[in-house]
Amino acid sequence: MRSATGDEPSQAILAAIDLLGQRWMLRVIWELEPGPLGFLDLRRRMGNCSSSMLSDRLQQLQSAALIRKNGQRGAYELTVEGALLAEALQPLWDWSENRTPTGDGNGRIPWRPDR
Repeated sequence: MRSATGDEPSQAILAAIDLLGQRWMLRVIWELEPGPLGFLDLRRRMGNCSSSMLSDRLQQLQSAALIRKNGQRGAYELTVEGALLAEALQPLWDWSENRTPTGDGNGRIPWRPDR
């Protein structure tokens, strides 16, 4: 799989897609958006994400300066940049709230306008 990252500033969005497109990345951001969580609490909220996968994702998000581990509490929390990302993703989360699975087994999420 070819990486979308590049040297040109216009490719920054592609680098973000590469990072956040990895499984569980956005879920971690989603779970930390309301507030800090310790590893075990976060692991419980992550469903079938393994501890090793979660640890890997947390390390990647820390390297990207989107989350940090609060040394005093031992909890993971969004950084200012992580909170800005969560805010930027809000329209996508709002969009998804207007959809429900069809139940036909094909995984489609149809448009269900409020109007």
